[in-house]
Amino acid sequence: MLIRSAVEGAVAGALATGAMTAAFEAGRRRGAHHGHPPKHIVRALLSGGGSHRPRSGEDIAAGTAHLGFGTTMGALFGAVTGTRRPPRSLGAAYALAIMAAGYQSGAPRIGALPPLSRDHPGRTASLVGAHVLYGWTLASSLRRARR
Repeated sequence: MLIRSAVEGAVAGALATGAMTAAFEAGRRRGAHHGHPPKHIVRALLSGGGSHRPRSGEDIAAGTAHLGFGTTMGALFGAVTGTRRPPRSLGAAYALAIMAAGYQSGAPRIGALPPLSRDHPGRTASLVGAHVLYGWTLASSLRRARR
């Protein structure tokens, strides 16, 4: 049952990552921020914390890494919730906890982005909205799969 729950979560996580990416892109097009955070993170990792110039292949690497991370976090959520139909609010809280850990600590530590508390308000608002959507979609997809 654990493997099935994790696979359900992985599929839901991939779907939720797609929704989240679309929401974040909408924010970028409205001018709330410039560039997707996964691109900044991959760029910082590829440069070893040095130069933040664009690198060949970083768009593909960032998209792959983001989908992989979202899928993995979905699998973890699926495994932890087991066969239960998780409340959407739990999914949203889970996604916000991931966001807080990643963007308040992890991304600043590698020099990719400033902590949320010092970042541009438009990017922070866009991140919050996109992560809430990820968590809501993750839980909603699991609820449908576990009828």
